[in-house]
Amino acid sequence: MDDSNIKVLVIEDDADINRLLCRMLTGEGLTAVSAFSGSEASLRLSLEAYQLVLMDLMLPGMPGETLIPQIREQSTVPIIVISAKSTLEDKVGLLRLGADDYITKPFDQEEVMARVEAQLRRLQYVHAVNPGEEIIRVRELIMDKQRREVTLNSELLTLTKYEFEILALLLSKPDKIFSKSEIYRNIWQGTYLGDDNTINVHISNLRAKIAAVTEEEYIRTVWGIGFKIMLP
Repeated sequence: MDDSNIKVLVIEDDADINRLLCRMLTGEGLTAVSAFSGSEASLRLSLEAYQLVLMDLMLPGMPGETLIPQIREQSTVPIIVISAKSTLEDKVGLLRLGADDYITKPFDQEEVMARVEAQLRRLQYVHAVNPGEEIIRVRELIMDKQRREVTLNSELLTLTKYEFEILALLLSKPDKIFSKSEIYRNIWQGTYLGDDNTINVHISNLRAKIAAVTEEEYIRTVWGIGFKIMLP
């Protein structure tokens, strides 16, 4: 992926911080677009695609805690939160809402860029085989979305409809932690009630089919948060 084609939406109501973040991004050859409120960010996200979102939480118009789930209903774009909130409870809560990473203010510029680069590497990894994302490869696991086929070590895996769709969601953003509510909302298009064992059963079946072919771990449980695909 050409860096010049990567657009980052910077959602920050403090003009000086917004300007600083945009300058850091453009200095690395990325395209930075500013939004100064949650409502402005929501509008921009509805009008064009972005490859990354950097956002504060305390936003006029719409707080970040409301904006993140709204973004997740429409997109899997990586979201990095930059906020003064610093407790473990805050961070875990935001990851469960759908954020991919969290940086505490005041921030170090090198750390911000390192986190940005890490998210973009994952994005590039997904696009590495085919820009249209019809084929995704993680190590020896290959998914052909158009043919709805998954092979592991050149062996075809026989997956159910829901197993395939859960795996496709996890592969859409390797190493991102997907909460059960995110998985349920994306696959079943409903509200996760918290006591449904459906997702655990499908994940367990997926793991069993992978384990029948290889001892390598592909799906990891992050206790208290959700599931993710393991990158090399």
